[in-house]
Amino acid sequence: MSTRYTKIHNGKIITPQGIQEGSILVDGETILDISDRNIEVADALEIDAEGGYISPGFIDIHVHGGGGHDFMDNTVEAYLAIAETHARFGTTAMWPTTLTSDRQGIIQSVLTYDAAKDKNTNGSQFLGLHLEGPYFAMNQRGAQDPRYIRDPDPEEYKEILSHTRSIKRWSAAPELKGAIEFGRFLKSQGILPAIAHTNAVYEEALAAFKEGYTLATHFYSAMSGVTRRNAYRYAGVVEAGYLIDEMDVEIIADGVHLPAPLLQLIMKIKGPEKTALITDAMRAAAMPEGESVLGNKENGLKVIVEDGVAKLPDRTAFAGSVATADRLVRTMIRTAGVPLHTAVQMISATPARIAGVTDKKGVLGKGMDADIVIFDEDIRVNLTMIRGRVVFQQ
Repeated sequence: MSTRYTKIHNGKIITPQGIQEGSILVDGETILDISDRNIEVADALEIDAEGGYISPGFIDIHVHGGGGHDFMDNTVEAYLAIAETHARFGTTAMWPTTLTSDRQGIIQSVLTYDAAKDKNTNGSQFLGLHLEGPYFAMNQRGAQDPRYIRDPDPEEYKEILSHTRSIKRWSAAPELKGAIEFGRFLKSQGILPAIAHTNAVYEEALAAFKEGYTLATHFYSAMSGVTRRNAYRYAGVVEAGYLIDEMDVEIIADGVHLPAPLLQLIMKIKGPEKTALITDAMRAAAMPEGESVLGNKENGLKVIVEDGVAKLPDRTAFAGSVATADRLVRTMIRTAGVPLHTAVQMISATPARIAGVTDKKGVLGKGMDADIVIFDEDIRVNLTMIRGRVVFQQ
């Protein structure tokens, strides 16, 4: 019997306009048809959604690890294991993200990504690499290793870029010496500069935005707000994110990094079209609570995971998220009061636009990649399909 086609039926389809009853027909890696009725196709492999929600796949544009692995472990096995871990929770595509490191460590991360990308057949699809650091403000470093924090060095970043064409985004503090030139160069190479771990004032953020820094990395976290300098008040990057209508923001919607009032404020001002949900997950995502390591397992930062978040051992600051994508959607619905289809938009269509892949990903529609997630009323994922292939099923 031919199984060229796969039909998903008996479910509620999440579209940009809302939610409709219906079915989806998949041909190979792409969606052939979508209907509010049961599509009749002879000899199709049928998947019964059992009344659940049929959603576009979740896209995580900022993720460091999961399942006991970190991308900074710099092994192909770690990359593949992280991708498979997050696929279980609905993530169908991601930007693997590095941490601040020395030059050789970053180069090794780049080379490992390139070695892993074509072997990733059972996990979240790799859309490109996101370098987070090392060009950060020291006093906004968060859990980034202070030994490696420095100003942008053209000789260094050009050498790193010479090793690969896989880097799609690089997060940096725009107020640093050479950061504007750095952002301008990234933009010329088709790479997205993002504002992160920064103590910039509004004017510096605005200047950076005009040079290509159009995304605010983990909005509010490790980022300046209103400050005083010599008795005068200055707006910071948080205010810039609100005031610059065209600036995108990403948020760690784990229910811990940002409380309900801030989630609601972000929705009120920025809205779902300009706000992407990210896990920013470290290796302890989908693992039991307890001791863990942020970054490379051999020389990374020891942390403690409790209360649904990673913390520094002295508990003075968060040291990373342990969220998975399903948790982000639940948080936005339950804590921020966002409708389901809007929360899904923030982890599908919006990150797809930021990543530049709206031609194939982000929504369910004819000709789009068959990146599909089926989940229940509690956003418990029952099935994950990536480009027409089921990689996870309860």
